[in-house]
Amino acid sequence: MKIKEIMTTDLITVSPDMDVHALARLFMEKDISGAPVVDKEGNYLGVVLEEGLIFQDKKLHLPTVLHLSMGFLTLGANRLEEEMKKISGTKVSDIMEKKTEPLSPDTLVREMATLIVEESRHYFPVLDGGQLKGVVTRKDIVRAIARGEL
Repeated sequence: MKIKEIMTTDLITVSPDMDVHALARLFMEKDISGAPVVDKEGNYLGVVLEEGLIFQDKKLHLPTVLHLSMGFLTLGANRLEEEMKKISGTKVSDIMEKKTEPLSPDTLVREMATLIVEESRHYFPVLDGGQLKGVVTRKDIVRAIARGEL
């Protein structure tokens, strides 16, 4: 089975300029755990997930500062800057994941299941020819199993 058969196509997208508090309200109102981030022309920019909101609410205590400092030493200044931006972010663009690999509609569900397990991902944008066509999540796989489709 291909993910185009189980993906969600009725998309809720957000702007990179959206306030994180408005984003949290949207997630609660729509009962969603993530959303594709698109620019004014509808071009896919990345995804924003509940984890970004939770990470943003972290307090800066000594172990976190040390962890971030070690990140600076091992991963470089760019990673430290990204982590600090997430913690202090006020807009979707501050907490979104820009490097999330999209999937093709023709990706097999079993390939996605492998990514879920190996990469601990649960939310995948689906692009076809550079155009956002849908999203697919762990919940979509569980729903397909419950209906006897997998």
